[in-house]
Amino acid sequence: MKAFGTTAGQRDGFQHKWGFILACIGSAVGMGNIWRFPILVTKYGGMTFLIPYVIFAILVGSTGIIGEFAMGRAAQEGPIGAFGQCTQVGRGNRRLGEAFGWLPVLGSMGLAIGYSVVLSWIFKYTFLAISGGLAAMGTDMNVIGETFGYTALHNAQWVVITLLVTVVIMALGVAGGIERANKVMMPALFILFVALGIYIFTIPGSHEGYRFILTLRPEGLLDPEVWIFAFGQAFFSLSVAGNGSVIYGSYLSREEDIPSSARRVALFDTLASLLAAFVIVPAIAASGIPVSEVDGGPGLMFIYLVNVINAMPGGRIIGVIFYVCVLFAGVSSVINMYEAPVAMLQERFGAKRFVSVAGTLLFGGGAAILVQPITSQWMDGITIYICPLGAFLAGVMFFWIAGKDYVLQAVNQGARRPIGNWFYPLAKYGYCILTITALVAGIILGGIG
Repeated sequence: MKAFGTTAGQRDGFQHKWGFILACIGSAVGMGNIWRFPILVTKYGGMTFLIPYVIFAILVGSTGIIGEFAMGRAAQEGPIGAFGQCTQVGRGNRRLGEAFGWLPVLGSMGLAIGYSVVLSWIFKYTFLAISGGLAAMGTDMNVIGETFGYTALHNAQWVVITLLVTVVIMALGVAGGIERANKVMMPALFILFVALGIYIFTIPGSHEGYRFILTLRPEGLLDPEVWIFAFGQAFFSLSVAGNGSVIYGSYLSREEDIPSSARRVALFDTLASLLAAFVIVPAIAASGIPVSEVDGGPGLMFIYLVNVINAMPGGRIIGVIFYVCVLFAGVSSVINMYEAPVAMLQERFGAKRFVSVAGTLLFGGGAAILVQPITSQWMDGITIYICPLGAFLAGVMFFWIAGKDYVLQAVNQGARRPIGNWFYPLAKYGYCILTITALVAGIILGGIG
């Protein structure tokens, strides 16, 4: 069977529709869903936050994700080639687009470097959960905090393990590695999270967490801050940055229904966030720690939740399940981040798959070890500036420069029915304005996602 997206039998691609969808879900479901979304839900009043979040998830999913998938598939190349084709169609100048296409590729590499550090923490804590080291910390917050503090700065061996696992999966190819891995990891992640959610529901005191999540404060909907951070969470969670979605789209069959696939990706990414909230928030509430006093980020994942899990009946088993879920989310995401620069080496320089993967990840691993002390600042710089700028450039290239006819042909190819008349103006104006908003708001507020 010929791989989806293969050109002249030479280009790898996804073999099945659900393999593509699960890989895209894997790229979207990451740390933002697990260590940020639950805290934002409690901070901004549960349903008060969820309403604008769902609105923006629908907007981004029905415009930006569709656009990036279609842009990549139409070109059958990553961001550099896809941008170049847009300017060639719209301006007769391929090199102009290719020049701009380097930015999202470099952004993807920068994000992968920082994420490799975070994923190395997750690998270590998954090992600690399985070996019993996590349970041995007990509920002593000083010991737990010191353990993570040391891990954050001295984790080179786990960075190496992280990169080795990633190399193995990616070197097997798109169909043989990325698709197969996500077919296992994504269903397992959802099944395990549902099981955790059911268990947490039985713990006394957890119902206070559900109350937090289901709270609706109508006056909160008048607060611009709620809308800005709900938008930021939806925007960054769905991974529109002109790189990952474009490269995965380039591996997609011309017979595939892109609008339908994009809707599924947005839906399951939102479900993953909700599952995380319905596990983490009630678990914290049951522990007696005031939910409103817990911050998101690494502190939630590697300090507060260790304390909470160790205090639970059967905490060692819960810890294993939880960190395996987080590990699957992290691995699936980092694979997507590395894929754009890997594909660039294959497309631009004709490098073999294994050489491209090994070279990219060798550089990424070395850089990750170097940036360990400044991981937070590194990730802030990439997410505040480069990711939204990459999304903006992709939107401009596709919706403004390539033109309406090219866009609609690319989006509708393989669709069961043509996309509605609402799509092009909403994407050209509404979505592109949102990308600018993500950039400007992030700069002003020091990050919104």
